[in-house]
Amino acid sequence: MGKTTGRVTLPSESNFLKETQELLDRWGADAIRDSDGTKLDDDIKSLDAKIYTTYFVARGHNEFAQKHMDECQQIYLMSAYTLCTGSEVEIAFNEEYFDQQVTPDYDHDPKEWWEVIDRTTGEIVDPKNWEVDSKKNVVVVHDAKAFHEYTVSFLAYILWDPTQMYNHITNDWKDKPHEIPFDVRKPNSRQFVVDYLKEWLEKEENKRCDVVRFTTFFYHFTLIFNKLAKEKFVDWCGYGASVSTEAILAFEKEYGYRLRPEVFVDNGYYNSTFCVPSKEYKEYIDFQQRFVSETAKELVDLVHEAGKEAMMFLGDNWIGTEPYGKYFENIGLDAVVGSVGGGATLRLISDIPGVKYHEGRFLPYFFPDTFYEGNDPTIEAIDNWLSARRAIMRKPIDRIGYGGYPSLAYKFPKFVDYIEKVCDEFRDIYDRVHEAKPYCGLKVAILNSWGKLRSWHAYMVAHGLYCKQIYSYNGILESLSGASVDVSFISFDDVLENGIPSDIDVIINAGDAMTAFSGGEVWKNEKLVSMLREWVYNGGGFVGIGEPTAYENGGHFFQLADVLGVDKELGFTLHTDKYFTTPVEKHFITDDVVEDFDYGEGMKNIYALYEDTQIIDYGNGEVHMASHDYGKGRGVYIAGLPYSTQNTRILLRALYHAANKEEDFKKWYADNLYCEVHAYPENNMYAILNNTNEPQVTRIFDGDGNSVEAKLEPGEIRWMVIENGK
Repeated sequence: MGKTTGRVTLPSESNFLKETQELLDRWGADAIRDSDGTKLDDDIKSLDAKIYTTYFVARGHNEFAQKHMDECQQIYLMSAYTLCTGSEVEIAFNEEYFDQQVTPDYDHDPKEWWEVIDRTTGEIVDPKNWEVDSKKNVVVVHDAKAFHEYTVSFLAYILWDPTQMYNHITNDWKDKPHEIPFDVRKPNSRQFVVDYLKEWLEKEENKRCDVVRFTTFFYHFTLIFNKLAKEKFVDWCGYGASVSTEAILAFEKEYGYRLRPEVFVDNGYYNSTFCVPSKEYKEYIDFQQRFVSETAKELVDLVHEAGKEAMMFLGDNWIGTEPYGKYFENIGLDAVVGSVGGGATLRLISDIPGVKYHEGRFLPYFFPDTFYEGNDPTIEAIDNWLSARRAIMRKPIDRIGYGGYPSLAYKFPKFVDYIEKVCDEFRDIYDRVHEAKPYCGLKVAILNSWGKLRSWHAYMVAHGLYCKQIYSYNGILESLSGASVDVSFISFDDVLENGIPSDIDVIINAGDAMTAFSGGEVWKNEKLVSMLREWVYNGGGFVGIGEPTAYENGGHFFQLADVLGVDKELGFTLHTDKYFTTPVEKHFITDDVVEDFDYGEGMKNIYALYEDTQIIDYGNGEVHMASHDYGKGRGVYIAGLPYSTQNTRILLRALYHAANKEEDFKKWYADNLYCEVHAYPENNMYAILNNTNEPQVTRIFDGDGNSVEAKLEPGEIRWMVIENGK
């Protein structure tokens, strides 16, 4: 692998010319970008590289926003649950929120737009029975019921963009003004974003800009801070901050009904991605996606008319532009760039349809929380690259890049050296595989409430971040992102309307009970249950993880308990003996196990239903892993699957076992857990990967099951020619 150039975007900043040129040469970068908090001076723009310019559509224009504070973006917020101890209760509804970020909207009549709810009964309190004191920010409820809890759902203005607020706090930007977000559904704001972009494109200082990097468009994912300026709640797919009185009225005109505040606050859950979406909320998402795509297209068209490319950052104000939604391609973007936290987030970017190229912003970000004296940022860079590289082998992005302050990274020579190696290795991989079809032994579908819309980012609260309740499931996506299987995402609605796609080998349903990912009440639908039973009975494979198909009904908690061969004890059948407790001595799924099993948070009280349930792992009086034949098909149960090298192998084996294709497993295969083989038969080549930073020895199996031994250096990727088509 020799020195190559291109396909890399380098961040820069003012007064960093000489060092920028050095990094351009060493990393082979062909593009330069600014970042939030940095600017490119003319000397840097004159370098021989494509110039990306960050462009904020609905923030960063305070001169306009301050003249139109009634056009600030809005959100429905809910007060704390407040106990009534007599016949009247006073609710300080805004008390929990950071007053520099949000403020109550008194411009629109609270009696029309707000809602007071008796949470003990679920009843809406008649507006005649409550009053608002706008000076104290309290609601007083009259004729209330003693020892009932009450809440106020109130409309608020957003005064400070959440991402800029986060960066402001992280980097101690004392001298930077708070950027006010405004809403393009409002008349002045809609006209402003069009007029300003036209003027911006004509400015001499922007003539050198080749790519307008929209960060992003109009509505920020839900991120609200508490009164201590700490994150109160965050949802990377949350539509809460896209609400406005204009949107609600336009929705009512189209759909024929008014959206209640409760549709948005949802008992204080705020329609978390984990909540099973209501009909009203799904209709609102579709409604907003159509509006955003149409409005964003106007701006993209202006960029194209100016002879520049339009790129969208997959983050910040990206709500309404979900790239797997029905309307995304209509926007006409040239490219998408997103942050790469690992394999799953890389596939989230690389699989996006309808754009010319995909770019990943790798970690670490060049911010002082990582680049400080005594820390080694190379450790994070190695982990980030090796985890993402698996996914690149399956579906490569077209470009890589970094963000932040390069002056910080430049102080760490070891880091600079490693990124130079990464850039060369990426280009080598891309040149070999970007038009090659990787070998896929199975077609796997992940079944949940969201389906295709949330491809590769199911189980995500905040982008790529750990969460105790979900890492046991998110590991499934991370494992699959670099596995030799074809992955699709389907929803319950898809299955009910169109049936199960004929090319699917295995369906995965994984998640906690009552969440959007397990499914909740949808499992009462006899059509869904019988359809899946029939599909497995006739030869399909079903893998359930955590609490799959869970909804207490008809004497079962797992509605496909008969398929999986296990169910969960809820306490209702403690009087019934559980005879089947003996695990099998050996099983195909666990042949590669070299470490203790890791189910993450796991699942308690799972028991085998039948004598022919194969218990693969049993302990503490419960089943952790099992297999069950069902007609010509098979069900597999696993208690949880956080990402690890061993769990990646366990999942892959479970999929082949569920599909009854064990004989095909050792094709393009490495027997060492820490290595993988990616084959491209049509291009007559395959690659052996060492996914660790340690030396490894492995046996490599070709497409016919023949094997040879290979010794690999730390992190090595070795390219081989397929001989005689094998």
